Amino acid sequence: MPDFVKILFSAGCDTGVVKHCETVASAAGNYFGCSVDDNLVYAGSMMHDIGRSVTHSIKHAQKGAKICRELGCPNEITEIVRCHTGAGLTEDECVILGLHPLDCVPKTLEEKIVAHADNLVKGSRIITLDERMMLAADLSKRARRNIWRLGMEVELMRK
Repeated sequence: MPDFVKILFSAGCDTGVVKHCETVASAAGNYFGCSVDDNLVYAGSMMHDIGRSVTHSIKHAQKGAKICRELGCPNEITEIVRCHTGAGLTEDECVILGLHPLDCVPKTLEEKIVAHADNLVKGSRIITLDERMMLAADLSKRARRNIWRLGMEVELMRK
């Protein structure tokens, strides 16, 4: 297994981002063994915010996917990185947000687990879905509904 901490630091991520990724990987561990590739979930959790080495804006997911491609990461990890924001972004939402017009909605269980685990981590502290929903109060009703639905779907897989 690659040294993901070393990869994140080499890409330019700061200690806060690395600690966040480690906490997301820990939170994602609650879903290991439920018909998913545990190694892929771990790798995706550790790499999901590599784009924060370039920007802390909403663009970090697409920038991170580009970095993953440049590093030669497997496509499955690149897709987790690209689709981890909130509950994902549709092509139309990407256009509205000034991103490349791509469908960035998580589709595989591994992608969904990492997106949900990321939603359950604020900084390096694990929070509840209810706390996430309160923190998402400024998002659109559609975005909040999608985060809640993703959470409910993934929580069914908790061990």
